Amino acid sequence: MNNLAKKLTTEDWMACWIGFVVILIGAISVLTGWFDFSALKFSTWACGESLSEAAAAKVTPLGAQFASASFWIRLCVTVLVIGALFTAAIKIQGGDVKKYIPAFLTLFVLAVIVRLISAEFTLNRYFEWAFWALIVGLIIANTVGVPEWLRPAIKTEFYVKTGLVIMGFSVLFSNIAKFGLYGLGIAWIVTPVVIIFMWWFGTRVLKMDNKPLVITLASATSVCGTSAAIATGAASNCKKQDLGMAISISIIFTIIMMVIEPIIIKACGMSAIMGGALIGGTVDSTGAVALAGAELGGEAEKAAVLVKMIQNILIGFIAFFVAIFFATRVEGNNGQKVGAGEIWKRFPKFIVGFFIASLVASFIVLPLAGGDQVSAINKVLDQYKNWCFVLAFTSIGLDTNFKTIGKQLQGGKVLWLYLIGQTFNVLLTFFAVWLLLSGVIFKIPVLS
Repeated sequence: MNNLAKKLTTEDWMACWIGFVVILIGAISVLTGWFDFSALKFSTWACGESLSEAAAAKVTPLGAQFASASFWIRLCVTVLVIGALFTAAIKIQGGDVKKYIPAFLTLFVLAVIVRLISAEFTLNRYFEWAFWALIVGLIIANTVGVPEWLRPAIKTEFYVKTGLVIMGFSVLFSNIAKFGLYGLGIAWIVTPVVIIFMWWFGTRVLKMDNKPLVITLASATSVCGTSAAIATGAASNCKKQDLGMAISISIIFTIIMMVIEPIIIKACGMSAIMGGALIGGTVDSTGAVALAGAELGGEAEKAAVLVKMIQNILIGFIAFFVAIFFATRVEGNNGQKVGAGEIWKRFPKFIVGFFIASLVASFIVLPLAGGDQVSAINKVLDQYKNWCFVLAFTSIGLDTNFKTIGKQLQGGKVLWLYLIGQTFNVLLTFFAVWLLLSGVIFKIPVLS
């Protein structure tokens, strides 16, 4: 029993338990209305710019936000809930709580600063909070340095895994039906092909020995950036520094593509639904997909988000197959068979939590409570997921030193792998989008 309890308190399982607790409390708060479980979210604010009347209507003065009682209540709820859950997990795992608490509170303050910066009107239009979290962490790490007392709170994978479990509730299988075979063709056929191509190009053409890095970067490129990188990195035993490099490259090029891709699509005269689907299949971050799609209009935004949501469902399946592949083929010794027990041992358990959350939302809560209630629950959960991700991205920045980047690039091979892989991804996705949504062969769907 002690052995079982120990297995159920690993980081992966603790991410599941924390995620389930947040989902449960969030669902109860919405369905019963007994209490408000909403986490803090900064409203968009501006810093002295002369804004248009339409833009000004979307801005809430920063002073007014700080003067609001609900702001401070939600701030306290956020830090208490997240802090208590992660501190309890550290305690259960035998960690030093006295060292973790002050380190966590400091990291949380940095996360608040990140959310504040990213909510500024101009900055918010071009860069997501993930970018600013990484920047804040990098500046500290590469200038004054990270003090040792802060390091107990730098737990990148733990925060992201927990965020992914919470995110699972928003990945509804009903989204497949909305876009039908169109979304499946774009998201579920192109993605595995791109992963296989990047694996072949990285290991055979570039002859990269770091196979966990190759598969991690391939998944980040073809699926959804950070989330897929964390899941696949865990399944392939990718080193922490290599995982940070894959995520950093993904974030940098996500920002570039988020800005450039809508411009190119407009210049080419592509239809809104085709442009949105192309963005959904090629831009890594879900948030960036929505922003880039919105640049092309409402229909494009819906198409982009639907493709990305359908693509996100693949995270768990890809992690599962990567775990099997690495256990049986990549790390197998002289053709020695690897049993189901060893595969299960390597499989990232938080993916189980992701699937359970998705199944519960899709087949229990949705039929019983309805779509409006599920959307309301997700509105609450989304902020807790975002706070987990902000803590993770800030941790990545704090844990990254520019001096190590040159070594991680392996003579430029990592960049070549990403650039060639992403180019192949864009071309193949464009072909699938044209084939399915141009109207030449199939009827163009109507997105309501």
